[in-house]
Amino acid sequence: MAENPAYPVGLRLTGRKVVVLGGGQVVQRRLPALIAAGADILLVSPEATPSVEAMADAGEVTWQKRPYEEGDLADAWYALIATGDKAANTRASAEAERHRVWCVRSDDADAATAWTPATGTSEGVTVAVLTTDAKGRDPRHTAAIRDAVVAGLRDGTLVAPHHRTRTPGVALVGGGPGDPDLITVRGRRLLAEADVVITDHLGPRDLLAELPTSVEVIDAAKLPYGRFMAQEAINNALIEHAKQGKSVVRLKGGDPFVYGRGMEEVQALAEAGVPCTVVPGISSSISVPGAAGIPVTHRGIAHEFTVVSGHVAPDDERSLVDWPSLAKLTGTLVILMGVGTIGKVAETLIAHGKSPDTPVALVQEGTTAAQRRVDATLATAGEAVLAHEVKPPAVIVIGEVVNVGPSPSA
Repeated sequence: MAENPAYPVGLRLTGRKVVVLGGGQVVQRRLPALIAAGADILLVSPEATPSVEAMADAGEVTWQKRPYEEGDLADAWYALIATGDKAANTRASAEAERHRVWCVRSDDADAATAWTPATGTSEGVTVAVLTTDAKGRDPRHTAAIRDAVVAGLRDGTLVAPHHRTRTPGVALVGGGPGDPDLITVRGRRLLAEADVVITDHLGPRDLLAELPTSVEVIDAAKLPYGRFMAQEAINNALIEHAKQGKSVVRLKGGDPFVYGRGMEEVQALAEAGVPCTVVPGISSSISVPGAAGIPVTHRGIAHEFTVVSGHVAPDDERSLVDWPSLAKLTGTLVILMGVGTIGKVAETLIAHGKSPDTPVALVQEGTTAAQRRVDATLATAGEAVLAHEVKPPAVIVIGEVVNVGPSPSA
């Protein structure tokens, strides 16, 4: 006859005594959840890992630096036994049984009266996974199931249609540098909940193919502008759909506030009384160099990096960049939207003291399948763009960090 399965239950431990025996890696993993549950935690162990010790120093647990003693479990509601002394674990387990304290044992699950499930949370939902087969208990198996369920909840692929979240308003979502896997978990979930998605050419387009056919996808580049400027037309489209009670996602490349005009949209929505949520994204200014094997900072080489827009040339009266000062910096210079102006940028930096031999890398369509890297120097960067037909979008990295990593493959 099969062993009876464990009965799943959620313990409400706020203000209730929980005894933890041991201060090793198992306890280090379990303590944060007990602390989050509001338990009154007594930790009994002669020593502890630095992380556990930090929790005690912060007052999150009460630590008695000694081995287990009979009576430690008195008045406890729950106990976690995880010392390296099996005999002490057995005595503590017996005390828990006498006091009717639910007890987890890290060294012998069959001798315990409770098991710790593999848990995860997403948007107010806690997922707990326990196996029903005692002989086949495998924490890696339950953790894998937990991870799959939580991932589905987070990215919206596991939401039943009739329970689909639908919040009117606008979510300004940074889609990351291009690879659809680099959007944030929250951004992906909001996409799955959207009624309308307004995107631009730098957003992770592959994600749009995953949306249900009922979702209206609007290409911001093709909005009818009429008497409006492009940005005003986008603002109006966001406001119009949101005021119809729809859940709207404005999907942008990179981060909405890094040359994404995101704040202009936030301000327009605020003036119209439309609620807006901002979801940061991974900026191409750091992720694309990283994908190309270039660290924007490196010990002993670059202690800072500066991100600059290159959409207007240094000699353009609209430029707000202090190029002479940038030429004097010793760190890394990252230029976005600078393919068309890199020649003049390089000339200006050299004219104000930057070495013509300063390494330069141009990374086109970073993090996507079409990514390619072209290496040059400040003296040759303008020619390299033409010779290699580098096209936007591309991130340009200037500085010694370009040569830190392994040489790019031919």
